[in-house]
Amino acid sequence: MAKKTIPGQIMTMPLTATSIFRHAMRAHPEAEIVWRNSDMSIDRHTFADMGRRTQQLAHALTELGVGPGDRVATLAWNNAQHLELYYALACIGAICHTINPRLHPDQIAFIVNDAEDTHLFFDTTFAPLIDAVSGRCPTVQGWYSLTGPDRVPEMKTEVIDYESLIADKPVVFDWPEIDENAAMALCYTSGTTGNPKGVLYSHRGTVLHAMGVSGGDWLALSSRDATLPVVPMFHACAWGIPYAALMNGSKLVLPGPGMDPAPLQELMDGEEVTMISGVPTVWLGLYEYLDRRGEKLKTVKRAMMGGSAAPLSLIEKIEKDHGTEVVHGWGMTELSPVGSLAVLKRGEDKLPIDERLQIKTKQGRALYGVEMRIVNDEDERLPHDGQASGMLQVRGHWVASSYWGGAGADAFTEDGWFSTGDVAAIDEKGYLRLTDRTKDVIKSGGEWISSIDLENIAMSHPDVLEAACIAAKHRKWDERPLIVAVKREGSDVTREDVLALYDGQIAKWWTPDDVVFQAELPHTATGKVSKLHLREQYAD
Repeated sequence: MAKKTIPGQIMTMPLTATSIFRHAMRAHPEAEIVWRNSDMSIDRHTFADMGRRTQQLAHALTELGVGPGDRVATLAWNNAQHLELYYALACIGAICHTINPRLHPDQIAFIVNDAEDTHLFFDTTFAPLIDAVSGRCPTVQGWYSLTGPDRVPEMKTEVIDYESLIADKPVVFDWPEIDENAAMALCYTSGTTGNPKGVLYSHRGTVLHAMGVSGGDWLALSSRDATLPVVPMFHACAWGIPYAALMNGSKLVLPGPGMDPAPLQELMDGEEVTMISGVPTVWLGLYEYLDRRGEKLKTVKRAMMGGSAAPLSLIEKIEKDHGTEVVHGWGMTELSPVGSLAVLKRGEDKLPIDERLQIKTKQGRALYGVEMRIVNDEDERLPHDGQASGMLQVRGHWVASSYWGGAGADAFTEDGWFSTGDVAAIDEKGYLRLTDRTKDVIKSGGEWISSIDLENIAMSHPDVLEAACIAAKHRKWDERPLIVAVKREGSDVTREDVLALYDGQIAKWWTPDDVVFQAELPHTATGKVSKLHLREQYAD
């Protein structure tokens, strides 16, 4: 007779955004939220203040008829009002649909209509975008400017201001009980190769993700920290920082539209920020600015970077010259979004610094809650020996199981894994090393060449500010690597200088055929280098 398991005698409570909100209000009411407004002024209040306003917003939303399952859109910077929308919508059972304002108006209209958003909240910066799309979004019943009544811009779209909407509403809301598997946020992919696809985050997945990234082996967020996410709240929920910060009582500093180096430095130094997070292109600009001024950030201890592979030269600059620990990571919108982080293991922190930096150029080890495997073209699993390279697939507690509306079903395998589109190797210690995106890998004479490796070598030259490697068409070899680079200001670095770097570092046939320089590289809506545009530019 088969034995039966015995249920544990432990309470079962739903993992929801409401539980984060309630904990933050109980345990950290005095913690601060500091933010820049659209006019670049700085405001601040406490978690307790945010809690009262969020409950006022919840009353306003329910009076508008917003309820469980409804999608409400935002076109907004990282600021307090956006944070209030995050929590008020999730805690009443609705879905916060963050939209990337850097997308083309046609894509924004597509996303709003695809999600069937019922209301849309926006920062005044994006008023022209709203006027461009409002007439094309029949499901949207109301448009709301994230301002007071005195700062509503002149628009052809009829709008209501946020502060009037929530004014005089009760500061206490009786939150409903929500199923932890219910949806709470909707984020769309950047749509670089077709229409964007929606990823629907659950309460459970979001809470587990926030716990995962907070851990001591990863970001180590605590109530002693002040964290500034430069990664936008409209991009994969700002990598989960708005949830992790409230969960841990960390001071939250939100830069609004102030993404340039000078206003970022002002906030980081003035608010004694200890952890920052953003894409490598942002840190390239910030640390170049600091170096030109001969300055360093006063209190920042950790810099998290992801979104695209960070070059060794940037990691080295931040760690060696500025004394800041770099936490290099990897993830995707489909992973809520963090999948791995490069934090050194016990003993690795005692290695010579150059060896430590080599580890940090990898995309790190999978967080608890995420499993990874690499497969070949026949879907056969490859060994995690650091040598075998294949297509990366993942599954886990906060990994998407499908796309909104059933789009992109071929990205999900029959045995329950998500195919990321990345080409990678995984070593014996679990460190992930991306070698390329499947669409970016260079296929030369039937062999693969990693564009990421070639970019890192190009950017090791002190006078190369940024570089991208793309596949150029070749009569004989099908494709050959081409480096497109940006010179550091005042530099006279040459094609020959860059090509000389490859001698002895790679197989000879991997060496790029040419190096071309231009004033700047094109970037996508999420801050990554747009290789699609470069391939079009250098197609011939």
